[in-house]
Amino acid sequence: MTKITGAQLANELNPGVREVLEERYGDLLPNMANTVIDMAYGQFYARPGLDLKSRYIATIAALSAMGHQTAPQLRINIEAGLKVGLSEREIAEVIWQMALYGGLPAAINALNTLRTICDERRKS
Repeated sequence: MTKITGAQLANELNPGVREVLEERYGDLLPNMANTVIDMAYGQFYARPGLDLKSRYIATIAALSAMGHQTAPQLRINIEAGLKVGLSEREIAEVIWQMALYGGLPAAINALNTLRTICDERRKS
């Protein structure tokens, strides 16, 4: 069985992410995009031991508990979680569970991010 690379996984779950990172930060931090792809997708998401659904549950939970300052990253990870098979309801339940740990405002903000994504998906 061939191990998927970080670049392959990033392209599958978040097409264009390398280009977006390079365009936004490349002039400030050359090679930053490659580091993010190699580290996040290659060394974490592509690891054995947990399936991608479980990894995205953990990621969505952590970002939700951290609060609104993580909204852009939460959006990316909710969209990827949907791609790997999480349902909107499962994601909503994960976010709501974090109300115990990150507080109601953080959970409500995360639910607003999910709501926006759900609305966009229904329109397209």
